[in-house]
Amino acid sequence: MNLVIVESPTKAKTISSFLPKDYKVIACLGHIRDLPKTKLGVDLEKNFLPHYIIPKRSRKIVKEIKNLSQKAKKVILATDEDREGEAIAWHILNTIFQKEKEKKKECQRIVFHEITKKTIEESLKNPRKINLNLVNAWQARRILDRLVGYKLSPFLWKKVANRLSAGRVQSAALRLIVEKEKEIKKFIPKDYYTIEAIFEKEGIEFTATLFEIDKKKLERTEIDKNLVQKLLKEIDKNFLVLNASKKTITKKPLPPLITSTMQQDAYNFYRFSSKKTMLLAQRLYEGIEIEGKPKGLITYMRTDSFNLSQEAIKQAREFIKNNFSEKYLPEIPNKFKAKSKLAQEAHEAIRPTNVSLTPQSIKKYLSEDEFKLYDLIWRRFVGCQMREAKLERVEIELISNRIYKFKANGQRILFDGFLKVLKRKISENLLPEIKVGEELVAKNIKSEKHQTQPPARFNDASLVKTLETLGIGRPSTYATIVSTLIERGYIKREKRGFQPTEVGVIVSDLLTAHFPKIVNYQFTAKMENDLDLIASGKKEYQKTLEEFWNPFYENLKKKYQEVKETKAILTDKKCPECGKPLVKRLSKYGWFLSCSGFPKCRYKESIKDEKALDTKPEKSNHKTSSES
Repeated sequence: MNLVIVESPTKAKTISSFLPKDYKVIACLGHIRDLPKTKLGVDLEKNFLPHYIIPKRSRKIVKEIKNLSQKAKKVILATDEDREGEAIAWHILNTIFQKEKEKKKECQRIVFHEITKKTIEESLKNPRKINLNLVNAWQARRILDRLVGYKLSPFLWKKVANRLSAGRVQSAALRLIVEKEKEIKKFIPKDYYTIEAIFEKEGIEFTATLFEIDKKKLERTEIDKNLVQKLLKEIDKNFLVLNASKKTITKKPLPPLITSTMQQDAYNFYRFSSKKTMLLAQRLYEGIEIEGKPKGLITYMRTDSFNLSQEAIKQAREFIKNNFSEKYLPEIPNKFKAKSKLAQEAHEAIRPTNVSLTPQSIKKYLSEDEFKLYDLIWRRFVGCQMREAKLERVEIELISNRIYKFKANGQRILFDGFLKVLKRKISENLLPEIKVGEELVAKNIKSEKHQTQPPARFNDASLVKTLETLGIGRPSTYATIVSTLIERGYIKREKRGFQPTEVGVIVSDLLTAHFPKIVNYQFTAKMENDLDLIASGKKEYQKTLEEFWNPFYENLKKKYQEVKETKAILTDKKCPECGKPLVKRLSKYGWFLSCSGFPKCRYKESIKDEKALDTKPEKSNHKTSSES
């Protein structure tokens, strides 16, 4: 018997369907070892040596794996190919063979980018050793996050409120959301107007907008209430065509989806949260039962690489030729450059494992949301290997009273190319044939009132895009960043955007003031780059930990002395139970009122309308002693 160990029962079931009967596949249910929850679990005196334990939830499966491994000829570690998967395999290896090191030679590590019969068989023929560089990159991230969480959180408990917590990457993301909210609150809306002339020719109505007065281009908000009335009186309805130009532009195919763009598209089209998108993708990757057999439908979903295998490209080109005709097929395959110089772990973009499994052909086997996500992935993959689209852009300039210039823009699709399969549709705006020197009479000249809008709050798509642009986090962390901030009560979803809670603002402001490196975007991005260097074997992980820990710990000791504790704020309300004054206090869930006679009197109540509450606030408690 050969024992294959994977992470999840679904993945185990799919892989089992491709293996001979003498193979047994078992799911370890994620990490079987981790740092203890009750203490730091990192020996700072011994070069950041981690002390891993087997959590209670994993003890049963570990015992079962140990028993099966003793009977097995070979133990095959088939966890995911990224750092997380490599670390899971490493933990299994060191747990099973802790006292039987000679058996390690019978333990093999295999990786695959998709769960199909061919890739499983190929990976079994080409086993490799555990990649310790990937393991060390995982260990570095895990220890860094533990140091921040277990050292900075107690500081927040002492200085702000109990049960608060701090995270390394999450704190930088929280700062982004808090700063955006402050921009929104500072924003003052401004009314402005546009002037439009309506024309009709050959049955086609079109609109031209005023953009220049007496050779001076207008700023977007330049026309105010007073000016608009003057212009409407002065502009004559008789116009002369000054320019009528046409140009053909090409739109290149979009690349296949990677983790960040998949999350962005899933939110933009279907309002899926990042967490939901990754859960759906996990199911599609691990296997969906189709005609009685589980099939892995997509390649691995945590990736920042646009690379595609030659076989996948060949499949796509054949599908395009047979289903859309050769005019949609480029002469040579389209290739896309990776966004990052240090492309992490994954070897391919997210694509269907079999392009002939069209979304419609397997729709009945998928849930509604699984179908939507698979459809997005399938369309982007097929579209990325199609020809570019060709559009004709038309621009017409007209003048009235010799000084008022108007502009009309139109476009039509000459060849749809890759747009044929994408969910993104480009609208056409057809203009009639117009020649330079032609005279036109406007049907109407009108004004449109507008108002400047505040910056939009971050949502799942825009936050992931910003984090990726800044280099904060990696494919495996985007979804957890958002879900962690929500679970901690630091942000909430509000009108399709993330709004920081009062607690979130207080924590972010304190960290920004006193632990600027933790929330500094460039510093956080540098840490991610260091982790990538560790994964590629170009840097030692203990050195990265030391570079972070020493200045962080010195600053933390200093801030314990400098930062004052948050004081309770006295109110004019009386305790209904003992008559003593009520005080306003902060908790993880926000502000609340409690009796100043605590602990003798334990009365407390939530604050429903904080604005109506009379308080006697103290000065800011987050200044250093030198500032106070």
